Amino acid sequence: MIQAKHYPWLLLLLSIGFFFPFLGNVHLFDWDEINFAESAREMIVTGDYYRVRINYEPFWEKPPFFFWLQVLSMKLFGINEFAARFPNALFGVITVFTLYTIGKKHYNTRFGFIWGLLYLGSFLPHLYFKSGIIDPVFNLFIFLGIYFLASCINSSNKNRIKAILSGCFIGLAIITKGPVGLLLLILTFVVYLIIKKFKVKINLVDVLLFTISSLLVTSIWFGYEVIQNGPWFIIEFIKYQIELFSEPVAGHEQPFYYHFIVVLLGCFPMSIFALGAFRKYKQDFPLDLMKWMKVLFWVVLILFSIVKTKIVHYSSMTYLPLSFIAAFFIYQVIENKQSFSKWIKAGFIFLGGVFTILLVLAPILFYNKNFLASFIKDEFAKDSLTINMGWTGWEFLVGLLYPLGIVLSIWLYKKQRRLASITILSCFAGITLFGYAIFVVPKIERFSQGPAIDFFESLQGKNVYITTIGHKSYAHYFYAQMMPSKESDEISTIKRNYKNSLSDPKDFNANELKNKTNNWLLDGAIDKNAYFVTKSTHALDLNKYKDIKMIERKGGFILYKRTQLK
Repeated sequence: MIQAKHYPWLLLLLSIGFFFPFLGNVHLFDWDEINFAESAREMIVTGDYYRVRINYEPFWEKPPFFFWLQVLSMKLFGINEFAARFPNALFGVITVFTLYTIGKKHYNTRFGFIWGLLYLGSFLPHLYFKSGIIDPVFNLFIFLGIYFLASCINSSNKNRIKAILSGCFIGLAIITKGPVGLLLLILTFVVYLIIKKFKVKINLVDVLLFTISSLLVTSIWFGYEVIQNGPWFIIEFIKYQIELFSEPVAGHEQPFYYHFIVVLLGCFPMSIFALGAFRKYKQDFPLDLMKWMKVLFWVVLILFSIVKTKIVHYSSMTYLPLSFIAAFFIYQVIENKQSFSKWIKAGFIFLGGVFTILLVLAPILFYNKNFLASFIKDEFAKDSLTINMGWTGWEFLVGLLYPLGIVLSIWLYKKQRRLASITILSCFAGITLFGYAIFVVPKIERFSQGPAIDFFESLQGKNVYITTIGHKSYAHYFYAQMMPSKESDEISTIKRNYKNSLSDPKDFNANELKNKTNNWLLDGAIDKNAYFVTKSTHALDLNKYKDIKMIERKGGFILYKRTQLK
């Protein structure tokens, strides 16, 4: 039996062991991972750490804090995949320890240990700490902002520092991903007030301290940007955030129930355990945390179900309150020696079976790619299967690790060793995903984007034009390490004329500018060689140009070259 004094050390060992190794084992994925890493790289190239850019043009979709973390990482480890993902791995360790510390403080060490374990051992929360996307950092800041708000309101010890900390963390959330961080806190607080029938004492001094501290933190970027360049960049940034809420962006439109399915499936097994705690409990909770967590969970889930743009990680803020709810249920089962209801058992076995099938079946299908191709209608995906991905045929064994963990967990549960059961389940989830990161994901990445990235990497350091035709990508910017100094006078003129044609700088559209430059590269008097990457489904777009020659076809990608005019 694990002794309580070893809980934090075991969590540290598991989080470091699962999150950091093999972070750079696979290329960054288009769009978000490469997008964010490229913004950090361009900060290093330009030396301008306040203005976020893509292709050295303004990129107002995100504030800079996460890119600052990536810049620091790239300064330490170089411009590569490991460095781009390192901040999230580090925040993974911090998040697990934060949950343990809060749980230990308000309940006991066992509760904190269970909370940290569940978060570490659930699929999407675990995977995001091994990625290069913004959300793990953003979510922790929001969570801590709401936690300290709850502490400030419900604690008998009215410590002003809690209001200040709440404001600071919300400020950090705002400069990490945007004002939605403040919106989530306000909505959660308002719903909490309604549930409590407004019988909550609000101290105006605390409100003032929260406001001042959040403003001071956000002014690190917002204030500096306004002072240096005027308000147009901030206005465009806020305009984009509103656009995300009001209409689907980049084709990311899904049905209303989309995030309900994502959270239920992606957060297995804690999503199943949490179902047992979505009922009323008579006992009191420190700081009224259960009520706060349930409110936060439903606010996020409903809000992003209403939002028109739906992407998997938009609902990832639900993972933290959901993990608390699930941890409490498991804690009650262990402490009171209760049994899971038949519905919890059935849901656990069903979803565990679904994940087992998916984890085992994916490598088998890719290995038997001719059989897989017979079920695929998308021509690009079919063509992508033709490349050698390096499958050996035994990779499916990695997927069998998880059902082994489930069987051991069930066996320990029946032996009344409930804590050991949860520990084994979480560990085997981490081991399975660890194995997938080594043996499976790199091969799938070869299928999805490998040939294009290989080509971009081959052009590093060459004084040429590189672009994509027929599809949006950030990969050529990062993997060809494109530099602003290699831009021709003609391209500079196109950009200058486009910007001069705008009645307002905030009307700048990166896609529109790219189309203009691409037209010149395809048909203009180019002064150096131009390379184009397109998908097989868009080959006709380039075959009509007589002086553009296909030089290579790999999988679903076709590579073209246009020689400079004499």
